Amino acid sequence: MPPVTMISAASRGIWLCHGCGQLCRAGGSHAVCPRCGAPVHARKPASLVKSWAYLIAAMLLYLPANLMPIMLTETLTGTQRDTILSGVVYLWGSGSWPLALVVFVASVLVPLLKMLAMAFLLATTSRQHRWAPLQRTRLYRVLETIGPWSMLDIYVVALLVALVQLKSLATIHAGPGAVAFGAVVVLTMLSAMKLDPRLFWDTEPPKP
Repeated sequence: MPPVTMISAASRGIWLCHGCGQLCRAGGSHAVCPRCGAPVHARKPASLVKSWAYLIAAMLLYLPANLMPIMLTETLTGTQRDTILSGVVYLWGSGSWPLALVVFVASVLVPLLKMLAMAFLLATTSRQHRWAPLQRTRLYRVLETIGPWSMLDIYVVALLVALVQLKSLATIHAGPGAVAFGAVVVLTMLSAMKLDPRLFWDTEPPKP
């Protein structure tokens, strides 16, 4: 059976508008979409550079997000500072090991694995590796799907702040770790959004 030759839309002079999704005929470096008037490119401009920038910023904030307090509880006896890991330890010690496992996986393991996976995709694409484009595309789709679920801790803190009624005895505030953690999640999501997965399939660098 003869090998199947894959033909891309870009090689046929057809580009996709990222504004409205219209397929357009390529018209040079200054092509515009006939439907919405947005600039049209064969691939997202500076996709790898922007994606690397967001990913590196997320990596730099990952440690502060896990080491700084994510929740501050003020009571009559003082202020308690809880990090993500201390919360996991408390839940585990109190017998709520299923919840502790969910928080650890969603708030510690998933963001770390997502950043490592993004670094792998960016490194292989930057070096123009042609290895397993289908598998890399599937990995990219998984990263896009699980991204928002890393915000579990932020949701928990928000619910606690909203549900605490005994404000005369205790007051709960989001700590600086919550800001750093939210930034990590948002930056990794932006990194995935800026990466153009069509680069996995290119057999040659796209024309400007």
